[in-house]
Amino acid sequence: MSDNPGDAKLELKQASKEVKESENVAEKYSAMTVSKNSEITMNELSVSSTAFFGAVPTHKPVKKQIQFVEDKQEFSRFPTKTGRRSLSRSISQSSTDSYSSAASYTDSSDDETSPREKTQLNSKGTGDFCVKNIKQAEFGRREIEIAEQDMSALISLRKRAQGEKPLAGAKIVGCTHITAQTAVLIETLVALGAQCRWTACNIYSTQNEVAAALSEIGVAVFAWKGESEDDFWWCIDKCVNMEGWQPNMILDDGGDLTHWVYKKYPNVFKKIRGIVEESVTGVHRLYQLSKAGKLCVPAMNVNDSVTKQKFDNLYCCRESILDGLKRTTDVMFGGKQVVVCGYGEVGKGCTAALKAMGSIVYVTEIDPICALQAWVCAGAFRLVFPSGLLGNKSVVTRDQLDRMKNGSIVCNMGHSNTEIDVASLRTPELTWERVRSQVDHVIWPDGKRVILLAEGRLLNLSCSTVPTFVLSITATTQALALIELYNAPEGRYKQDVYLLPKKMDEYVASLHLPTFDAHLTELSEEQAKYLGLNKNGPFKPNYYRYKCPSHIPFKGHPNGSVMHPPQPQNELSMATSSKAFNDIKFIHFTNIFM
Repeated sequence: MSDNPGDAKLELKQASKEVKESENVAEKYSAMTVSKNSEITMNELSVSSTAFFGAVPTHKPVKKQIQFVEDKQEFSRFPTKTGRRSLSRSISQSSTDSYSSAASYTDSSDDETSPREKTQLNSKGTGDFCVKNIKQAEFGRREIEIAEQDMSALISLRKRAQGEKPLAGAKIVGCTHITAQTAVLIETLVALGAQCRWTACNIYSTQNEVAAALSEIGVAVFAWKGESEDDFWWCIDKCVNMEGWQPNMILDDGGDLTHWVYKKYPNVFKKIRGIVEESVTGVHRLYQLSKAGKLCVPAMNVNDSVTKQKFDNLYCCRESILDGLKRTTDVMFGGKQVVVCGYGEVGKGCTAALKAMGSIVYVTEIDPICALQAWVCAGAFRLVFPSGLLGNKSVVTRDQLDRMKNGSIVCNMGHSNTEIDVASLRTPELTWERVRSQVDHVIWPDGKRVILLAEGRLLNLSCSTVPTFVLSITATTQALALIELYNAPEGRYKQDVYLLPKKMDEYVASLHLPTFDAHLTELSEEQAKYLGLNKNGPFKPNYYRYKCPSHIPFKGHPNGSVMHPPQPQNELSMATSSKAFNDIKFIHFTNIFM
């Protein structure tokens, strides 16, 4: 402001003129916008659009609310209780509502009709599938092609074995996450001669466009993102119960498919030639059946293969935990206090990632060896021991949730949804507010909010993605396990659970080395003789676990004996018969809350 009175009056007059012009501009723009969107009622106007008012230079409240067209597009994916699309991220819903994502992140359709109520046909005129929208198949095909670029080992296996068709006659029913990476595995199994029917092991992890792409080529897929619990079991049943088609192989992730066939179709279960299970939850269920003498088919424990433990469980979770939390909450990790329940392979990966981002990490454990690792070997994570930390149920209880601070984030990196006691939060005194897809604010009577991700289900595949290369390792292991069990001569495998031998783990790893242009050093004959090894491997004994996963105690087999695997037969059918002498006592789980 000038000291000259005349200049001061001139500046004041000019400022007043600018204010008046800005008000006119604001009112004119508001009138134009409201007129353009006259079909939108005042009740439908988004509260969040007020956040954009700062872009309009006005000095008094604008009488007519501005509605941006982009708001409708951005927030049109979140269903309200009445079923119509909400324009706001903060519409409160009853705690009794069953939340589900209406579509995958790539689906812009406003169709709320359940896939079970639709009649859809693929381009071949067949309708033996149930997906969100078969018209998304072309987009899903592009997703699969992108995934193939980082799954060269699995593609290599496909090319090597498809001439022999080692799975000819195999009828595989699968229950896994349905993603672009899983689709590459399914198409590999089909190329090797198998017939496949598939469903999802998680109600939130299905990529709708990928499910459509698989259905388009003739794979019977029954899955969509945002299934209800009833839909989940209906889809499993549709895969198993088909007239004129009976499965003889199971590929499972979590044990739900195996449990369903065992309970509902016992005659079918008895004719299964082999089960391949990739999760610790499913493996635990298999060992329970084995100990009870009720497992009447051979099963392969893929979860405890070295390639699965070290790459999928450890390295994959180390990267995907941050991805899932960032996408859902936009949180800054530096300075946050984080409690990680469990310090197995998944816990090790999560704590390493969170600590690297500057978080103060606390670890809870029931296993003294893992606890010692957390304290001594991993950079002195602080150890805390809340009550109830036993087994795989109610790891995070209602009492602990009641005592959390306002704004705490709670999520699960375990397979099942029982680690966090979500059911205890479905009570009248608590209000649930859906703020984003897979993000709920649970509001206490005093106004405290706890941010719950994916309703307590698996965070990374429900809310983000995982590295394709890591999934290539797991998928290759699963494919080889299916080939081995299906082609094994009668009597090689008894009605029990088996581990993969070291030779197969090494073969899976060797298929992935060319990706990095890596070359192995070869032992000389003299060196191999000195070490007592075959120069072509295996290079480690079966009991060597590469930092043995201590959540699997090395005790005798449930029947009291320790069985050794038969010798490898050939490169593709390599007798994957390391007897499962590991009696799993505790489910490995990792829950994270901040």
